[in-house]
Amino acid sequence: MYTMIKSNKIIRTIGLTAVSLLLLGGCDMDRYPLTSFSEETFYHDEANVKLALNGLYRGGITLGVDYNVSDWWAYSATILLDGISDIGYDRRGFNNAIGQLTAGTITETNQWITNLYQKPYKRISACCRFIDGLDALANESAEMERMKAEARFIRAVQYFYLASFYRDVPLVTKTMTLEEANSVTKSTRAEVLKYAADELKAVSEILPRHKDLPSTEQGRATAQAALVYLARTYLVMEDFTNAAAACEQIISWGDNALDSNYQTLFYQSGEGSSEHIFATQFVDDLAGTGLPQHAYPIKDGGWCLINISNHLFEAYDFLDGTPFSYEDARFNKANFGANRDPRLDYTLYYEGATFRGTVYHCNPESTTADKIGPGQTTQTGYLLRKYLDESWSGNVNSYGVNVPLARYADVLLMYLEAKVRGGEAITQQLLDRTINAVRGRQSVGMPALTETNPDKLFKLIQKERMVELAFEGWRLWDLFRWGIAEEKLNADIYGSPFYVSDQSLMKMKDGQPDPYNRWYVNTRSFQKGQDIWPIPLAEKNINPNLR
Repeated sequence: MYTMIKSNKIIRTIGLTAVSLLLLGGCDMDRYPLTSFSEETFYHDEANVKLALNGLYRGGITLGVDYNVSDWWAYSATILLDGISDIGYDRRGFNNAIGQLTAGTITETNQWITNLYQKPYKRISACCRFIDGLDALANESAEMERMKAEARFIRAVQYFYLASFYRDVPLVTKTMTLEEANSVTKSTRAEVLKYAADELKAVSEILPRHKDLPSTEQGRATAQAALVYLARTYLVMEDFTNAAAACEQIISWGDNALDSNYQTLFYQSGEGSSEHIFATQFVDDLAGTGLPQHAYPIKDGGWCLINISNHLFEAYDFLDGTPFSYEDARFNKANFGANRDPRLDYTLYYEGATFRGTVYHCNPESTTADKIGPGQTTQTGYLLRKYLDESWSGNVNSYGVNVPLARYADVLLMYLEAKVRGGEAITQQLLDRTINAVRGRQSVGMPALTETNPDKLFKLIQKERMVELAFEGWRLWDLFRWGIAEEKLNADIYGSPFYVSDQSLMKMKDGQPDPYNRWYVNTRSFQKGQDIWPIPLAEKNINPNLR
């Protein structure tokens, strides 16, 4: 039986076989020249079909350390991408391809811009050929219909990402010759989003529900996965009625629920939770990621590239729900997580905190390798704890934790946002079913919100998404679709406060001490209009229609 599993660990792994040639080779949208097999007979072998579908799920995902963003579903385009939003900071600053995306220096030759455009079209091409192959068969079994729906889901999701970040892009829905691929024209963003929405809605009626997915098939798309991306697509379209309806369908089914433990939800032990609706599957040693290598501090053999900014640190309220303030007596200068939203300590760690059994010291008077400052060490003092199970001891370049792509908490927050922005009257019952349920999970226990004024509530929703979904890949998407990227990405970036005796050791902005003793990091120069990513120059050189 075909499986996409976590237990026996059949992942998105295809060797150098005829399948990989069919699905992953060639030009972005053209038919790869066939050599060792006949495409007309390829799909008559059930094993080939199952491996081919596995290839669609894997896409271009690079195993191990992902240096140049291999796929939208890789940890690089989720966790690392949040690291260049307002909630994070890449340790290398702005003089690298990922840092340039939000630093005002984005170009059409940027490697991340190129990969996140080209890789979806490779997947789209593979999906089209896969669907063609199944359409040519006389077999119209339920399993074949399901696999075709999965291919349509994967294709539609690629268009969701392309339209979200690049706006007007070619809309390709059939297998193309090389000549056709090199002369396609752009469709409008509205056309691309409508196509994605129509496809996601259609396949949500074919794919199995979450409750009907065997554990041996964990990782395959469900009706709920399609509805999550459908809701996201409608939010970009600002079709709030339909966005709410997509979320409401998931909620009404009752297959998914919030997990009581926010911290372990992101460990391998939490991957079976019904809160996870869709995730990229990885396996220790066999097919893992290089997240620990990217994230660990120097003391644990890492590169400490994923730094967290003051904007996220300061977003965690005090336990009674009042906003954080450095001047409040409840702020414990010796333990920054004390008296704060517990998600702070589940997401990050700081000077004096214990991480992986030893104390992390990064203050400027420290003599440790993790001492803050120039070079290959922390630049903010705050590093990532989320995802990193401290009891795990394996190869830092092959960590098997899944990358979450859709969670039930996100569904609840999108549902409330759609209701608020759609102009519906907000009741306490609605708040309690959505944002308060997220805030009130057992391991978090933050007090319920009672705000029903739409403008004020929307601000609270924005803050809650920032905190709840931190480093899950949605912060830039949120900033772009809300139209606030220019405001948020140009705010000065600060790191940890350090209460050291020699203040001359502190990095300051314009030589002026910070009133809260924070370490000054940097300031971006994000420019208006850079929330629309350019189509890569390499594609424009091939096809002038894309200029």
